[in-house]
Amino acid sequence: MKNILAIATFLLIGFSTSKAQNVRFTPAGVIEFEKSTNMYAVIKKAADKNTQSYMREAYDNYKKNNPQFKVLQSTLTFSNDKTLFTPIIPAENSRGFLNDPMSEQNSTVYTDLAKGLFTAQKKVYEENFLVKDSIRKINWKITNEVRTIAGYECRRANAVILDSIYVVAFYTDKIPVSGGPESFSGLPGMILGVALPHENITWFAKTVTDKSIPATDFKVPAKGKAADYKTLKTTINAALKDWGDYAQGALKAFML
Repeated sequence: MKNILAIATFLLIGFSTSKAQNVRFTPAGVIEFEKSTNMYAVIKKAADKNTQSYMREAYDNYKKNNPQFKVLQSTLTFSNDKTLFTPIIPAENSRGFLNDPMSEQNSTVYTDLAKGLFTAQKKVYEENFLVKDSIRKINWKITNEVRTIAGYECRRANAVILDSIYVVAFYTDKIPVSGGPESFSGLPGMILGVALPHENITWFAKTVTDKSIPATDFKVPAKGKAADYKTLKTTINAALKDWGDYAQGALKAFML
């Protein structure tokens, strides 16, 4: 009996070790993200808030002539404690409905996770800002919900940022880098999916390429008017002070 138990224990340990050796960890590589905005929902909200008949007509015309979802691509290059999020400019770089910045990709973001700092080049309408500041601290609440994204099992986490934006994120600990698209970070692994349900926007990874990344690939943004988060917020609020509800939506987009 002792021999049988010893053999069984040996086999169990061997199986567990073999399984652990087959776990795929990705410390460096490139992630291709897709940002999707439900434009029908975005425009309907704008039309519902506006009593002018032209808004309803604009909504109806948009639905007749445009797809429901506006889709944009980006890449996230990562290696150990550094990430670089880079939007891919589409061939037809048309602006969103009512020049809606939330449906665009306005930022190139370099993050140094080890130092807790980021540098972002943000295009705010016709002006570029170079924002340097500490990484945003997000109070994530990790749940038991899981889903597979780009071949990785991911766990769900929820949070609220910028006082009012509800965020759902999915991260994998098989990519041991605490980063994500745009400026989303702070989870125990790479964020491969983000949803802003009330804003009708998602970012989801489509592919993950596991490869070594030379330091020269991390080109830190360097052009734009110098600012930190506080200065940028003050500048945008001052510029859009007479724009009503639209100003708050624009501020959210540029502060993401």
